[in-house]
Amino acid sequence: MTFYVENEVDAKFDFDIEELAITVASKVLESEGCDYDVEIGLTITDDEGIKELNSQFREIDSPTDVLSFPNVSYEEPGDFSVIESDQKVDLENPDTGRIMFGDIVINEKRVREQALEYGHSERREFAFLVAHSMLHLCGYDHMEAGEAKVMEGKQEAVLTELGITRD
Repeated sequence: MTFYVENEVDAKFDFDIEELAITVASKVLESEGCDYDVEIGLTITDDEGIKELNSQFREIDSPTDVLSFPNVSYEEPGDFSVIESDQKVDLENPDTGRIMFGDIVINEKRVREQALEYGHSERREFAFLVAHSMLHLCGYDHMEAGEAKVMEGKQEAVLTELGITRD
């Protein structure tokens, strides 16, 4: 797996952004049974940057904590067999041979605010947002209660397995 990190706001945390993102993303892919070598873009931005993306792509004119832009169109969440279909030609980076899996955009300010609000570390909040977004890149959603419950369970399982708890 390759992560391309763009830290637009020069965010500084007491953990290595790329290392934590790779650790969490790898665990999500492993737990989902995704054996493909993937490329993921990660952008760290601020309220204004994420608000602009949220407005442009979701027609919601406000900032949010994280946005996910999956490149794979799934028939069923976590069913990676779709990558072997005609989609593979469009998904494969011709220079690297890796699958261009998607992009994650995280709002630095919200990481800090939500960590305080929920009473856990910024590291835990950042890891949660990466896990959450990675599940979106794997085709999961949380628009309905049943879907939300599935995603929440998967997020918590990954973070627990990595020992990233709400301490």
